[in-house]
Amino acid sequence: METQHPHALIENDAVILGLLILLLAGIFYTSSSSNPVFKRFYRVIPMLLLCYFLPSLLTTFNIVDGENSMLYFVASRYLLPASLVLLTLSIDLKEVFKLGSKALIMFLTGTVGVIIGGPLAIIIVSAFNPDLISGAGPEAVWRGMTTIAGSWIGGGANQAAMYEIFEPSDRLYSIMITIDVLVAEVWMAFLLIGVGKANRIDKFFKADASSVHHLQEKMHNFSLKTARIPSTTDIMVILGIGLGVTGLAHLVADFIAPYIEVNAPFLNKFSLTSKFFWLIILATTIGIGLSFTRLRNYEGAGASKIGTIFIYILVATIGMKMDITKIFDNIGLFAVGGIWMLIHVLLLFIVAVIIKAPYFFLAVGSKANIGGAASAPVVAAAFHPSLAPVGVLLAVLGYALGTYAAWMCGLIMQAVAP
Repeated sequence: METQHPHALIENDAVILGLLILLLAGIFYTSSSSNPVFKRFYRVIPMLLLCYFLPSLLTTFNIVDGENSMLYFVASRYLLPASLVLLTLSIDLKEVFKLGSKALIMFLTGTVGVIIGGPLAIIIVSAFNPDLISGAGPEAVWRGMTTIAGSWIGGGANQAAMYEIFEPSDRLYSIMITIDVLVAEVWMAFLLIGVGKANRIDKFFKADASSVHHLQEKMHNFSLKTARIPSTTDIMVILGIGLGVTGLAHLVADFIAPYIEVNAPFLNKFSLTSKFFWLIILATTIGIGLSFTRLRNYEGAGASKIGTIFIYILVATIGMKMDITKIFDNIGLFAVGGIWMLIHVLLLFIVAVIIKAPYFFLAVGSKANIGGAASAPVVAAAFHPSLAPVGVLLAVLGYALGTYAAWMCGLIMQAVAP
């Protein structure tokens, strides 16, 4: 039986957007305040975590209807691509490649962690409570878990692909979506707390984060060198670049994705029939292309600042999707999701210690799997706005691997399920 939720106090998206922007404004204002109380508070709690957690309270206390709001869809389809264009506009691609192989190793470790984590979670839980993860036919719990694997290695398109391939029941699928979102969001909260302690974590890993700091410094210096007080024309041109390229990316994606679906349906395995996949690829590619032109100088007029604002609005809409009380609806299955995530996290930490990888690579490598293009750039930008494209590039790789890796994970889960 599904829990019936009463109507939320506010269901109008215009009102909800106003509330979210006011929340963000309050967080930004207090975080830059010289008040010693706020200074101490933000030393412990990262600003980005609040932008993410406070909107979730609006949903948890039934003030807003996070489930039926279209704001996340709008932010992920319009503001996310625009932010990727504006954040990649000033990227120095040669410097990104200098980050080396550790970023890729941490990303692939995250993928392996998800593939083996699902089956291991089933084995561990079945030793204590086999009934919790049993079930037959479409109600078999392992079938539902394949959709989490799709989401945690690639994203929504890969999740939908697993739903089509393994055919869990709709009831099971809706429970798994809740587990997927909440467990992933709790892990994201921990990652964001870690951003403020990145130097200490790097010391623990004995990691050399100089390549990350060098890229960060280079982008920051370029921003300072080209800095100017933006005119209305500058801001309008920046919005024209971001939203204009987003429109173009939508136009091309609306043509490419259906064309591939009809003429090469086997490419569905690589998410190549997903419009969202093409939207992210095209926005990032065009943004990188524009970084070789004179438009790059609009960084000095605040291109990445506007891109960052778009990212923060996206973060607030992601947070709004989380209802903390849902954990108690299917507490047993949440334990399975938690163990699965723990295995992913442990493997990342072990490999990071072995190869001495900076925390930045661990955090972004994990979110490129677990959150895909919607949250990998968010975590990367928490270190520095100019690092967002690194998250995007790894997340795109996740989309490509997602369906294959999740399918493999599904077959192993089927083999070990009681």
